[in-house]
Amino acid sequence: MRIDLHVHSSASDGTDPPAEVMRRAGQAGLDVVALTDHDTMAGHAEAARALPPGLALVAGLELSCRLAGHSVHLLAYGTDPADPGLAAECAAIVEARRSRGRRMVERLRELGVAITWPQVEALATGGVVGRPHIARAMVAAGAITEPAQAFTPEWIVAGGRAYVSRYALDPVRAIDLISAAGGVAVLAHPGAVSRGWKIPEETIARLAGAGLAGLEIFHPDHDAAERSRLGALATSLDLIPSGGSDDHGSLTGYRIGADTCPPESYERLMALRGDR
Repeated sequence: MRIDLHVHSSASDGTDPPAEVMRRAGQAGLDVVALTDHDTMAGHAEAARALPPGLALVAGLELSCRLAGHSVHLLAYGTDPADPGLAAECAAIVEARRSRGRRMVERLRELGVAITWPQVEALATGGVVGRPHIARAMVAAGAITEPAQAFTPEWIVAGGRAYVSRYALDPVRAIDLISAAGGVAVLAHPGAVSRGWKIPEETIARLAGAGLAGLEIFHPDHDAAERSRLGALATSLDLIPSGGSDDHGSLTGYRIGADTCPPESYERLMALRGDR
């Protein structure tokens, strides 16, 4: 089985609608795909309607957290979208993303970048607004030539000239919310230094003690040495080794299926739903 447990659509900051993401997942030869948009499950109904034969969809989302001033992401699988606690926190995070986006656009305009908030909203096509939408607007304005250039100290990377922080959950509380909603939590890309912070092993151990179920090891931002280190850590903490492409459509080069989750890990994760 080929299983990709980390994929985004235009319901958050991916470039393609959920139906198109499912079509590409089928073309990539996947057997299972998890739609894990940022802080929302709004794309799941469309994705489910568009599933090609032989492809199974896992309900998921990527929940925004913050720890010691750094961004931390938790992948949640099998949560009840109607759970009031998780739904309320997701709504608060989504609203904070919008407020943060407006303020970042204002700062960019002060720096001479000719973009507007309506342009960013149009790129989001009704989905959750994220920094990639602002980056794409900057490209359209001619301030940069590709979205990746926006994520530098000159612009909107954490600590950058136009960066604005926002509300996010403490990861221990997020694990509790995911569990209460019947889901299972996996720590996303913990060794991706390109994202500004490699999560310390002692922090991962603390999260494991708080109910974290798995560790995303197989990810495009993790090289062979990092995968080996994280694999050993997962074994020592009895965390399930997971993986996925973190595909965002054209923003990441249409890499769906580039990294996958071992079938035995998938089975273990699915068996835990509703048990934590």
